[in-house]
Amino acid sequence: MMIFQKAIPRRTFLRGLGTTLALPLLDGMMPAFARAAETPAVKRLSIVYLPNGVMMDKWTPATEGAGFALTPILEPLAPFQDRMLVLTGLAHGTGRALAGENTGDHARAGATYLTGVHPKKTEGADTRAGVSVDQIVAREFGKHTQLGSLELCVDTPELLGQCEAGYTCAYMNTICWRTPTTPMPMEDRPRVVFERLFGDSESTEPAVRLRRIQRDRSILDSVTDKAARLRADLGPTDQVKLTEYLEAIRDVERRIQTAEEQSARELPTLERPAGIPATFTDHAKMMFDLQVLAYQTDMTRVSTFMMGREFGGRTYREIDIPEGHHSLTHHQYKPDKISKVIQINIYHAKHFAYFLDRLQSTPDGDGSLLDHTLLLYGGGLSDGNSHLHDNLPALVVGGAAGQLQGGRHIRYPQDTPVMNLLLTMMDLLGVPVDSLGDSTGKLDLRLT
Repeated sequence: MMIFQKAIPRRTFLRGLGTTLALPLLDGMMPAFARAAETPAVKRLSIVYLPNGVMMDKWTPATEGAGFALTPILEPLAPFQDRMLVLTGLAHGTGRALAGENTGDHARAGATYLTGVHPKKTEGADTRAGVSVDQIVAREFGKHTQLGSLELCVDTPELLGQCEAGYTCAYMNTICWRTPTTPMPMEDRPRVVFERLFGDSESTEPAVRLRRIQRDRSILDSVTDKAARLRADLGPTDQVKLTEYLEAIRDVERRIQTAEEQSARELPTLERPAGIPATFTDHAKMMFDLQVLAYQTDMTRVSTFMMGREFGGRTYREIDIPEGHHSLTHHQYKPDKISKVIQINIYHAKHFAYFLDRLQSTPDGDGSLLDHTLLLYGGGLSDGNSHLHDNLPALVVGGAAGQLQGGRHIRYPQDTPVMNLLLTMMDLLGVPVDSLGDSTGKLDLRLT
């Protein structure tokens, strides 16, 4: 073998009946004796969306620059403070109402978040917004991956009758747009995502999956022999990596199967259980774990995840909040309702912290997945009570190959377009464009 020849091709798959299992990056896939610095790090984009606004006085740090004190909502992110930028003063002017648009703030918040384009007011199929940033990045990154992007959520995207007057539900069911007239559907079913990642891409026939299930208890069982043969050819470090990766897949699949069994008991008339976990925590963590697996195997480098849909009325009984989220955000300054909204905001932050921890603990090349991922955490509304589109919650986390200096709170002039931030992030990701939506220029992320 030539000294710089790869021992194992980067795009190695273990194939079984109805299974195509991509492998994570192993040391054996790197050129012999090649320095990590000589191998360009893979960059990734992750966007996590918060619906219905945030209690900004409990989000925004009191001081600017480095060494700021974490606020109650940001406290769960303490382990990652040195990796994050809190950005204040950003706005979506295109989300504000035009003449004759007295309603629709939630619809416009979702539609403009990644596009910077004011959406067409319609209740029909003639939707129009703009191409979202994630899809622009996916067009470039997707040249190197099996999937261009993943669009995930925890609220069913099939909700009807829970939309704002004058606006189709499509504007609230997604934040991703492939074209100005084509909204991307968000997927809330873990089984569908799992099989999209690890099912046989050459066949989508239900019969193929049925045969595998009848013969094998797990999607991994059909590749057990191949995995064992591969493991024998790997070094000790790679053997540990492969074992941990396969165990992570089996754990996610087990949790999906448990959810499906519970759904089958609760809804015996369904031929195919929906497999949606019963609690928000189980569902959100499962969707985050699937994103980690997708990044780990380089199946995709772009993902978006909606913690909830705009105008959504999810209840959070796990934290003793039986009222709907959206109705609580219209608190009319009542302390008890404000307190519950803050609890929901903190609850969401805890789940985002879980995602960051999973990324940080997953090796990737010369570092971790977090080192090579650029994440945006925020939403299209600030004050949900007044439907404000200015001073939006915005948090950037991650390494993006060491290009971010975190641990700072930066305040920009009022009404600085959010699209300026997204324009800057695209530069960091190596996908530069001249303008996005209502952008006016790039941000200086070095300000103090």
